[in-house]
Amino acid sequence: MALVERVPETGPWAQLYGYSRAVAVGPLVVTSACTADVEARPHLEGDPAGQAREAFRTALDAMVHAGAGVSDVVRSRLYVTDPAHADPVGRVHGEFFGVVLPTATVVIVTGLFHPGQLVAVELEAFRAWRDID
Repeated sequence: MALVERVPETGPWAQLYGYSRAVAVGPLVVTSACTADVEARPHLEGDPAGQAREAFRTALDAMVHAGAGVSDVVRSRLYVTDPAHADPVGRVHGEFFGVVLPTATVVIVTGLFHPGQLVAVELEAFRAWRDID
């Protein structure tokens, strides 16, 4: 068993910038920032809730590949480009985590990598030691 497991990112920037979609270290699993991108281009432009929903799905898919699930998420960070987006993005967070109740931080940023990106999310999870192969 490797103590560190990496979930590769398939997008074009990962190789250039040298990062993984998620990394598991022992029981801890963390994701890189996830957005609503298709082939490195943002979609659902103008829809912060739709972008958040897709970003959470991407982050949770990476978590599953690393052996964690929704119920293992203990922390979330939500980056939004406009304070007005905090409410719709927060409500989507509630759709995914309303029962789990991880800690959550909303950060207002001046911009993300592509101009059409309105939301980025990061997740951290703690999976039980017994679940680690």
